[in-house]
Amino acid sequence: MTLKVFVDGQAGTTGLRLHDYLSARDDVTLLQIDEAQRKNADERRRLLNEADVAFLCLPDVASREAAALTEMDTCLIDASTAFRTHDDWVYGLPELADSQRDRLKTTQRIAVPGCHASAFILLTRPLRDAGLIPDSYPLSATSLTGYSGGGKQMIADYEASPRDPRLDSPRPYALGLAHKHLPEMRYHGRLAHAPIFQPIVGPFLKGLTVSIPLALETLGVTRQQLHDALSARYANEAFVRVMPLNDDGVLDNGSFDVQACNGTNRVDLFVLGNDERAVLMARLDNLGKGAAGAAIQCMNVRFGLPEDKGLAVYA
Repeated sequence: MTLKVFVDGQAGTTGLRLHDYLSARDDVTLLQIDEAQRKNADERRRLLNEADVAFLCLPDVASREAAALTEMDTCLIDASTAFRTHDDWVYGLPELADSQRDRLKTTQRIAVPGCHASAFILLTRPLRDAGLIPDSYPLSATSLTGYSGGGKQMIADYEASPRDPRLDSPRPYALGLAHKHLPEMRYHGRLAHAPIFQPIVGPFLKGLTVSIPLALETLGVTRQQLHDALSARYANEAFVRVMPLNDDGVLDNGSFDVQACNGTNRVDLFVLGNDERAVLMARLDNLGKGAAGAAIQCMNVRFGLPEDKGLAVYA
C-alpha cells in the first residue's frame, strides 16, 4: 500500500516534523502545495481531497475550515485543539482504552492529543478506570516543557543571539488556569472537574514531564496499587514504559531527566514518593509522542500498518 499524504500547515513546527517522518518512508507519496498557493482555498481543497490521509497542522479556526473543505473519502488527522472532545472525531491516543484502536481503525476523523494532555491522561485514566482515584478528586498537575512547544516564534526567541536573559530561567505561563488542553484532560481522563494545571516552559528545545501529586492517605491507596494499575494497563504497549517502583536507578543521581525520551515516540511513567505522599510523573518528547509522532502512530493504526512503522522506541 502506498498512501497519498498531504500536510496542511507544512511550514509549522509540527508540520515540519511530520515531513521529516513521512519523507523517510517508502509507503508514502507526499502531496506538496506550492508556497504561493498556501492560502488558496481551492488548491488546498484539491489536495485535501486527493489525499488518502491529510494531517492538519493549523490553528483551530483554520483546522475547522480545512475539515469543511474535505470530503469523507479523506482521513483527516488534526493536530489542533478543535476536535479533541468532539463526538464525531476519535481521540488519537491508541493506549487510551482497550477499544480505542478499533475506533481508530474505522474512522475518517482523528484528533491528535495535546502534549500535556497525553502525559496527564496516560497517568490518570488507568487509575480512574481501576477506581483508585474518584472522579471528583481535586487533581493538580505541573508540566515542564521545552520551548519548541510554543511554535516558531517562541523557538526564534529562545534561539536568538543574543538571547533575552529572562529566558534563561523556567517561565510559568497560562496563569489564568484556563490552558487549552484542560477540556481534553477532564473529558478523556473521566474527571468531574478539570485539574488545576500549571505549565512551565524551560530553556531547552524539547522534552516534557507532567507531575501529579497525590495524598495517599486521603485516597486510601498505596504506591504499589498505583504502580500495579499502570503496569497492568500498559503491559503490552510498545510505546508506554512503566518504570520500576522503589528503584533509584530510574532517576539520574536522584534527579529527574526531562529529556530522556527525546527522539522517540515513547512515554515513561513513574510512581515516586513515600508511604504518605506520591507523585506520578510522565515524560515524552513534546514533538514526538506529544505531536508528530502521535499523528504518525494514528495513521499507522488507521491503515492497518505496523504501529511502530517509522517510529522509534529508543533514540
